[in-house]
Amino acid sequence: MKKQQSTLPRWWRSPYLLLTLASLFWAGNWVVGRAMRNEMPPVAMGFWRWGVALLILLPFTAAELKRNWHLVRANWFTLMVLGSLGATLFNTMIYIGLQYTAATNGVLFNSISPILIMVLSWLLFRERLGRWQTVGVVLSLAGVVVIVARGDPEILAALKLNHGDLWLISTMFLWAVYTIVLRRRPPGLSATAFLAAMLLLGLPVLLPFYLWEIFTRGGFALSVPTVAALAYYGTLPSVVAYLFWNRGVAQIGPNKAGLFVHLMPVFGALLSVIFLGERLYAYHFTGAAMIFGGIWLTTRKP
Repeated sequence: MKKQQSTLPRWWRSPYLLLTLASLFWAGNWVVGRAMRNEMPPVAMGFWRWGVALLILLPFTAAELKRNWHLVRANWFTLMVLGSLGATLFNTMIYIGLQYTAATNGVLFNSISPILIMVLSWLLFRERLGRWQTVGVVLSLAGVVVIVARGDPEILAALKLNHGDLWLISTMFLWAVYTIVLRRRPPGLSATAFLAAMLLLGLPVLLPFYLWEIFTRGGFALSVPTVAALAYYGTLPSVVAYLFWNRGVAQIGPNKAGLFVHLMPVFGALLSVIFLGERLYAYHFTGAAMIFGGIWLTTRKP
């Protein structure tokens, strides 16, 4: 087993690098989602994002899925739940929430998921963090709050919930459950085949909602921006990020892995500067330092 591990690329053996890159790609998903919310309906955005991802994966995984179809058939319910919780329904609900709420609210709610992961891990498996790891979680969450509040407590106090906020809060619960249930993933499937099986069984769950959206809101026009958005959706935040996240969770567990979600506001701010022309302020750097400090405390060896 150790010999097999040593033959893997160094970057693939580094869970912290994989989880950091996954957070970067998902932050890009939020930026693109905000930019495209008036171009594509939310369910169509989610359905075609995962449809493109599945089309990319199938040529590389079809032979393995056929060879191990007995594993897929025996674990179909777990795979469908994982595909729905962590991919199809989860991301579609994010796109729905972004139609109605501010991005500031969304970033704050996104940072609830590490806490939910820890609570669920304790309730279901009695897993606990050490004292310094708990301090790290609190510190990184405080860093997120600094960024969201722009260094001004009055902005944080002025946040109000609407039904878009409720959609986003619900997605964070789904993501926490997905990260916990990942430990039940069926053995015997490679990372790419596992993701493809998840999508094969999770995408049909989204199909009725997509058909309903077509009949009630209509579709979307194919254009350079929509095609480019779907190309991005189907690759980095879908195939690549999920492979990285699943691998990272398998190596260090859901509690430590969940903390890397706090990197998304940092990356989101940087990407917004690059692609949306927004500016960075002192509170961005203060919050980022607190987030990275919290991650260091939580992931360091005792």
